[in-house]
Amino acid sequence: MGKTLTHGRNGGRPQSGMMVLVVSTPLTMDQGELTSLAAEVKAFARSLGFDLVGIAPAHAPLHADYFRQWLAAGRHGEMTYLANRSDERADPDKYLPGARSVICVALNYHSPLEPVSDADRPYHGRVARYALGDDYHEIIKHRLYDLADWLRERAGGQTRCGVDTVPVMERELAARAGIGWVGKNTCVIHPDAGSWILLGEVLTTLELPADAPMTDHCGTCTRCLDACPTGALTGPYELDATRCISYLTIEHRGEIAPDLRPQIGDWLYGCDVCQDVCPHNARVPSATDPALKPRFPTGTLDVRQVESWTEGEYRPALRRSAMKRVKLPQLKRIAAIVRENAEGASAQTVDIVRKSTDTSQV
Repeated sequence: MGKTLTHGRNGGRPQSGMMVLVVSTPLTMDQGELTSLAAEVKAFARSLGFDLVGIAPAHAPLHADYFRQWLAAGRHGEMTYLANRSDERADPDKYLPGARSVICVALNYHSPLEPVSDADRPYHGRVARYALGDDYHEIIKHRLYDLADWLRERAGGQTRCGVDTVPVMERELAARAGIGWVGKNTCVIHPDAGSWILLGEVLTTLELPADAPMTDHCGTCTRCLDACPTGALTGPYELDATRCISYLTIEHRGEIAPDLRPQIGDWLYGCDVCQDVCPHNARVPSATDPALKPRFPTGTLDVRQVESWTEGEYRPALRRSAMKRVKLPQLKRIAAIVRENAEGASAQTVDIVRKSTDTSQV
């Protein structure tokens, strides 16, 4: 899913694939000064455009054993990068030696979408909301670099930054930091922003006061489990990624099993079903960052056009988009499935109407 995000002080930005870690002696601070520093960190993070910010201790994840069992069961499918560097995922101190705190941030990406006309609807493949704007990795990482630079200049220590491409268990860290709770759909949910949030982290060797974790508010609700088209949510808080539409349309490189093809429905890239049905997403604010404004106002693409795209059409259409993770041949394969599903649904509707109006047997 991209290069590991590393960060160093010299020049403020790392070179691709290069680890730059500069040691900066931390200032000596008492507890009151550290508390003030934590407040400054949060204020500066918000000034950079992050909507939520919290601080978690850099302890080993509580769910590391479950993650290992999940990998052993093959639930990650072809996402081998999840199994790589698993020792770092299981301990932030291995990702940044001496790590004491993790500054967790979140960026709201929810945007209202324009309706698709009834005439066009059957052949319009939906795109997951997070991928409608510019690539969030680029948006978030540069702000994390600015936050890390500011922190080291203000208080010293070492830092290392990451979005979802680095070996840290970001959802558990975000939950520890009070950003939200991990819901039954396995997304981090905030009571006001819902689950339409993108996460990022700055690990630091400074020991900052931690925020309190947020209480789980999923209760007895099972809407996400009931709505999942492929049954990928095998239980509360449990995901079989190999059945998830997001995995099938983005990460899976081979042919999709025949029994799963109809379940993909009209999803061209990713899937938002488990978030769309979540009651905590019923009334959420819209994203304010112009870089996250949907490039496709309806949140869809005509799959018949996608099937005919050339490389010269694909590149400008998805310039600066996270959708470029899927190369054109794979995108065309998914577009064909969506079209086939639309044609199958249309034929089924025609057959139902024909049977309902057939009076020959009356």
